[in-house]
Amino acid sequence: MDMREKIAQALKDAMKSKDSERLSTLRLINAAIKDREIALRSEGDGGSVGDPEVLAIMGKMVKQRQESARAYEEGGRLELAEKELAAVRVIEDFLPRQLSPAEVEAAVDAAIKSIGASSIRDMGRVMGELKSKFTGQMDFGAVGPMVKARLG
Repeated sequence: MDMREKIAQALKDAMKSKDSERLSTLRLINAAIKDREIALRSEGDGGSVGDPEVLAIMGKMVKQRQESARAYEEGGRLELAEKELAAVRVIEDFLPRQLSPAEVEAAVDAAIKSIGASSIRDMGRVMGELKSKFTGQMDFGAVGPMVKARLG
C-alpha cells in the first residue's frame, strides 16, 4: 500500500469515527498532494506524485506546523499552539521513524564514502544520495551544514 492509499484509508476512518481534528489534517495533506500534482502537470511532468514526493510534502508540513506552534507559544496563544502540535502528530503517523543524531552522522559518513566525495564540489551528489535513501527520516536543512563541514 503506497502513502496515498494509506492517507485515503485514514481519511475514511477519520470520517467514520467523526474525528474532526484528524480529518481536517488529513484533508490538508490531500490538498497539498493535489497542489503538487497540479504544479507537476503544468510543468509537463505528467502530474504523478510518488511516495518520495509525498514524504517530502509531509516533512515540509511538519516543519511549518512546528514553526507555527513556536510562534503561537511565544505570542501566548497556547490553544492554537496545541492545535498545530496535534496536526504534527497526525502527520508524523505517516512518516518513517526519524533517525537519531548518531544515525544521521553515520548515514552522512556512509554517503560520503560510497560516492567517494572529497571536496565541497561533491556536496550535491552526497545530498542527492542521502535524499534518495532517507527522505522523511532526517532534516536536510540540518544535514547540509554537516555535509559541508565534513567536505570542506
